[in-house]
Amino acid sequence: MSAYLLVFAGGGLGAVSRYAATVLIGRQYGTTFPWGTLFVNVAGSLAMGLLIAWLARRSVSGVDLRLLLATGFLGGFTTFSAFSLDAATLYLRGAMVPAALYVSVSVAAAILALFAGLWAGRQF
Repeated sequence: MSAYLLVFAGGGLGAVSRYAATVLIGRQYGTTFPWGTLFVNVAGSLAMGLLIAWLARRSVSGVDLRLLLATGFLGGFTTFSAFSLDAATLYLRGAMVPAALYVSVSVAAAILALFAGLWAGRQF
């Protein structure tokens, strides 16, 4: 199956799963705090770690599974899982300064970019 189709299929299922999880958690715990998003980010990161570790232990190449599940499903479920994997990979390679810089710049720049988008969107 084409790599793009695998990512597309997994991403769609992941996005629907994210929506369902946030709705269910919001109903259970309320929406004054983003419990659903917190849950999805943590669960997605845990799932990414489990999946990547499992794929690394397989003797057969798991390229299609990685595309479907890691890039597609977990990418659609939460991009935070991909961010967490990138940060952990840098850390595990011993690249402490780049890992800290990546985490700091990613979080700060993403929040600043969101505020910039809000400001720009209000100008129109």
